Amino acid sequence: MTNLITIQQAVDNFKKLIETSILEGGIKAKEAMIRSSRPINNIHEAVKADLIRNGIFPSRIHPPLNETKPELKLAGFIKQKNQDVCVTPEGYISAEETMPEGILREATDYYGKDFTERTISINIRSQMSSLAKNFDTLYERTIAEAQNLHVRCPRMVLGEVYMIPVKEYDASVMDFKKVEFIDRIGAVEKYIKSFQAINGRPNHKREEYKYERVCLLLVDFQQTPAKIYSSNQELYDDGLLDNTSDASIEELSWEKFTVNILACYETRFGKNISI
Repeated sequence: MTNLITIQQAVDNFKKLIETSILEGGIKAKEAMIRSSRPINNIHEAVKADLIRNGIFPSRIHPPLNETKPELKLAGFIKQKNQDVCVTPEGYISAEETMPEGILREATDYYGKDFTERTISINIRSQMSSLAKNFDTLYERTIAEAQNLHVRCPRMVLGEVYMIPVKEYDASVMDFKKVEFIDRIGAVEKYIKSFQAINGRPNHKREEYKYERVCLLLVDFQQTPAKIYSSNQELYDDGLLDNTSDASIEELSWEKFTVNILACYETRFGKNISI
């Protein structure tokens, strides 16, 4: 399949939508643009595109390529929730069942436990402002999403793509319809270390709060095209990370995200994910 969006194109589209909205309507227009989900949907499409490049049939991806609906509403231990991007299993047919226990007891699971456990689910998020201030709430929510599904479906393969700017847009000048950046580095090392702590779950019998693979997209939107950081050396060179730090972006980079997700699935369920 040709004309699949790349992660660079997706991030540049995100940047263009945010900055055009600021230039045209200030902070209210920017907030409205974020609420519309149009910017983040570009990252969704990049995730789907990379799955297809790595052998996943488009018919297995939900929502379909270039669509935002329908999402799969999967049932975990605590709640049922629409998942951002899913890959459904080959050779398994969903079977509606009644939840037998827990908080969702007697609720209807529209897909069934076996089908759910063999579905890959990838969540996509971004935090564009107040990175330090909102960290605890956002991190707790990220952990809770994994735990909800893993407690019920321990072998389920989960991915997380989380994008943050290395320099935040300056909200103080947005109402003058200006695009400027706060010239300070906020929380980069903290985010790297925190996502390292929940990245990688080789043993499906423990650590339900972890993801099988996390991608932390660190982006400098001040540059054109936007710069995506994939190595520690790039972070050192730009003064974003001290070279004595034990934080490492390499294991959280985009480049091997999909490959790692599919390899984990193959280890747990066999080679039928892409055929």
